[in-house]
This record gives sequence, structure tokens and C-alpha cells, in this order.
Amino acid sequence: MILLLRDRATDEQLEQMLQQHKFYIKTAVDIERRVLAGGGDLHADCEEKLLDDGSRQQDIWAASFMPVTGKITYESMVNLRPRQNRSMELLDPNIRERVAQIIMEFLENL
Repeated sequence: MILLLRDRATDEQLEQMLQQHKFYIKTAVDIERRVLAGGGDLHADCEEKLLDDGSRQQDIWAASFMPVTGKITYESMVNLRPRQNRSMELLDPNIRERVAQIIMEFLENL
């Protein structure tokens, strides 16, 4: 189940987002609007949810979050953009930090 979050997730929402992969949550984050889509099978599903909500493509970045360890991985096809990021891994340290801040604010310590 993909949820769109503008604030910290509840325990119930976290459980819903963990249904697909059990130990980690696929996320896409709009770093300008500070909105997170999480859950589902693919990062692209989360990206689509954000686009449907009015996000701009260039503001959306994908990562996976493991609630038990707090680890974030920044590798996704969503991040592969010739003009902004030439890798599946999110390379820009400033964008990575903004993505991490939103993920931690919305999903950590539940």
C-alpha cells in the first residue's frame, strides 16, 4: 500500500508501508513540497503517487528506508536523469541530505 505523507507516519501507517517488502520501505520524496510517498512494490509507484498529487518530476528523488536499522539506500531507476543525475544512485550530497531529512522526520523512531 502506498501512502502519501505530509507529517510523521503513525505506527499503523508504517506497518501498511512495510506490507510489500517486510523489512524496508520504498519511498519517493518531493524535496521542495516536503511530501513523502512510501510503500508499494517499486519506487516508480511512489513517484507516480507524488506526480498525481502535483509534484514536479525534477523535485522527486527515490530511496529505500529500513526502519529497524535506520539505514537509507539511494539507488533507484527514478534517480536516473541525464540532466540532473547520471546514475541510479543519487549522487548529489545536498539532495541526499534533503531526502534523508524528510525520510527521518516522517519515518524514523516509530
